Amino acid sequence: MTRRTRTIPRGPTPDVKNGSAGDGKFSQERALVLYPYKKAHGTTRSTDACLEEAVGLTQAINLEVVCADTIRLQRARPGTLFGAGAVETYRSIIAEENIVVTVIDFPVTPIQQRNLERAWDCKVVDRTGLILEIFGARARTREGRLQVDLAHLSYQRSRLVRSWTHLERQRGGPGFLGGPGETQIESDRRQIDERITRIKRELSRVVRTRHLHRQSRKRVPYPVVALVGYTNAGKSTLFNRLSGANVTAEDQLFATLDPTMRAVTLPSGRTIILSDTVGFVSSLPTPLVAAFRATLEEVLEANLILHVRDVAHPDTVAQREDVLAVLAELGLDEVASSAMLEVRNKIDLLAPEERASLGLQVSRDAGAVALSAVTGDGEECLLEAIDGRFNVDRQVVDVSIDLANGEAIAWVYQRGEVLRRRDDEVSAHMRVGLDTADAARFNHLFVNRG
Repeated sequence: MTRRTRTIPRGPTPDVKNGSAGDGKFSQERALVLYPYKKAHGTTRSTDACLEEAVGLTQAINLEVVCADTIRLQRARPGTLFGAGAVETYRSIIAEENIVVTVIDFPVTPIQQRNLERAWDCKVVDRTGLILEIFGARARTREGRLQVDLAHLSYQRSRLVRSWTHLERQRGGPGFLGGPGETQIESDRRQIDERITRIKRELSRVVRTRHLHRQSRKRVPYPVVALVGYTNAGKSTLFNRLSGANVTAEDQLFATLDPTMRAVTLPSGRTIILSDTVGFVSSLPTPLVAAFRATLEEVLEANLILHVRDVAHPDTVAQREDVLAVLAELGLDEVASSAMLEVRNKIDLLAPEERASLGLQVSRDAGAVALSAVTGDGEECLLEAIDGRFNVDRQVVDVSIDLANGEAIAWVYQRGEVLRRRDDEVSAHMRVGLDTADAARFNHLFVNRG
């Protein structure tokens, strides 16, 4: 095992209200961040970048990171994850630095977590627990809070052993004979299961409501364009740039959690619905993917996916693979190959020679656009590229329909996109965007009939 200690410069941390789990309860507390790794052949992700991401995730819940380490694991010890020497070394560092939270950016079993907490006399949080804390602090809508609660309870259910010292005690059984009764851990698990069942029922109602909203949007023929990408790739900044909205866009991991939708007009006059979604991250915990499936259904239903990449990040290639892996887990691997446009963001952070090289790559790749969401450089190219995707099989026609022909007017609004309309005493004169097949159907139904 190799170890390397880094001291993180101290600075003021934002003032966040204290609260329960998932509400910034670690605010102002001092933390140690550990990134254990095993040597893997062919990996494209650097240990330094992984450590920086772990530090960023920790700072996202306003912990003061005073020390950070990368550790190479020859093998994971079943009881403590690390060897006895490492456990003792960190015990000294934790005591000297008055550290109260240790974040281990690695899967930690309940037994390992309990033993490390006893050895170090501080709270231990693994990667899944850390991301759950961030999501809990950022969820604003009822759906988001329900999803966080569901994922948190599922995670907590498997880890009751780590924090309870009375789990072996039994309660008396029913009747005068007593009997073995119900152990405390069984009671706690039963209560958690009951809460999980209630939350799932509430979420099912939310899913039905969201489905109805999607159905109503389908009646108004506006295609949906969903932004996806690694966390902090610039999705919300791009969303604000294209839509004129003012959603939270910070240089912070997981600044966006709840989906936001806005209408955007393309250069051709076509209207689209732009959707900003939660960012992805490497090794996204399975409970979170499952819990947020309802939110990510907006991506499943999208007509076009914009994959926003931070091309200035040293691990941009690995981040791209992580996003594609999550999309594949959602069942979007086939859609991603045909209905995705790659947006290579943050070109303003590149050196001139890197930017020139990227420009050459984009010019050879019809499925990519380079831009800066901050400066707006490349925005017009992106809008034209989106327009081009939707206009491949679309034509704009001018039609005049008798005002008495309500069937034809309703058909146009249902199947096409009315870009302009002017009524006189007799007719409705409209400029309409229609797919080629629908334009032929319109002529057959209402122009050539009779």
